[in-house]
Amino acid sequence: MPPRVIRLLQHPLTLIGIAMTTTFAILIITMFVIQMLGYIGNPYIGILTYLVFPLFFVLGLVLIPIGVLRQRRRARRAQERGASAPRFPIVDFNSGHTRWLAFVVLVLTVINAVIVTTATVQGVHVMDTPEFCGSCHSVMQPEFTAYQNSPHSRVSCVACHIGPGADWFVKSKLSGAWQVVSTTLDLFPRPIPTPVHNLRPARDTCEQCHWPEKFVGDRLKVISEFEDDEENTELMTVVLLRVGGIEGRRAHGIHWHVARDIQVRYRSDESREMIYDVELTQPDGTVKVFNAPQEPEDEESLPWRVMDCVDCHNRPTHIYGLPKKEVAEAIKRGRISRELPFISRESVRALEQDYASHEEARERISAAITAFYGENFPELASSRADEIAEAGRVVGDIYSENVFPSMKVYWGTYPDHIGHEQSPGCFRCHDDEHATDAGETISQDCATCHSLLAWSESDPEILSSLNP
Repeated sequence: MPPRVIRLLQHPLTLIGIAMTTTFAILIITMFVIQMLGYIGNPYIGILTYLVFPLFFVLGLVLIPIGVLRQRRRARRAQERGASAPRFPIVDFNSGHTRWLAFVVLVLTVINAVIVTTATVQGVHVMDTPEFCGSCHSVMQPEFTAYQNSPHSRVSCVACHIGPGADWFVKSKLSGAWQVVSTTLDLFPRPIPTPVHNLRPARDTCEQCHWPEKFVGDRLKVISEFEDDEENTELMTVVLLRVGGIEGRRAHGIHWHVARDIQVRYRSDESREMIYDVELTQPDGTVKVFNAPQEPEDEESLPWRVMDCVDCHNRPTHIYGLPKKEVAEAIKRGRISRELPFISRESVRALEQDYASHEEARERISAAITAFYGENFPELASSRADEIAEAGRVVGDIYSENVFPSMKVYWGTYPDHIGHEQSPGCFRCHDDEHATDAGETISQDCATCHSLLAWSESDPEILSSLNP
């Protein structure tokens, strides 16, 4: 390299720029090779490799000419004063000591690059874990607990809340910055509102794994509940759900709403509990607008939203149950002994009381169930003490997994729109009251979504027929 060029590279900014450019070039190449060799990528890996690291790489490139300009100015001023410009120290590779020192620097540079790369990969892995996302102590305790008990407990948080691509990563981090501040300064609301306005469209996240159009056919669902009588009589409701999808050239069933050639849009209040205008665009381009009987106060401020998965599956992961349903599930699975008289009634009764904390709830629930059998079935309380104690423990678990007093999360705080048990659900639109100007309504016919094969029967005939 010509001596004149070498002299221009003496400024500290130029040296920093060269160091940054070299370092991040090595990191980019290394991360790219790791991915090409089969490393399982995630949103953070791609963002670091193709967005964050290149930014620092470019910053280094920008610093180099700035340093060169400043060095030329410094040299010119030194010449005007009659002084010589600063020079690099002389590095003589004819010296064995110099060669050995250069070798050590080179080896240490490679080791440092490996350390930085490894730390970056591990840091990305840590940020990608649900444990990291749920580390905000009591703030995220309800959501993290519900996530661990959900069907998506093996799916990472970022897969649904961020998804692939840089734009939503940036949006999530900007949102997360305020969340850190609000958590630190205790500014967050209780309970945490469902982030319906910040969710990415389901076709960018949910449909990376699920494909509604391929859910063709019907699904048989058996719903059990237990009476409040001494025998805990099991009553079963059997429903044939018309899940639907694409069959031939026509969509049908529940998933008709999100078929590719059909678009449903709506306007609602902020919670999406109250649906106002509904717009249906059919495959032939025909558009129908169904208006609700009540008009919003400020119609112009309500944006149109394209209906997708989360408008019905609004609690796909963070699912909170109700007392009777949770107890029925525990009895069905054998976690609570059905042989204990009135256990269904007493469990639900204990769950519906008010408690200040999980610790208080566990203690009082266990004591209440134990006291009930001690007072009313003393012999049973002695012979089945272990089953009674286990029932008290399980009911305490049910409370602790669904109710969080410190965050003001109680039974029904977060309603589920699937069906119409915890909230109006389907009936937000299917109420026979949303109507076009021509008088056509959105039907409330239950057969649109399901067929009721048995209703609260102890021995449904349909199940005997299916399992002779």
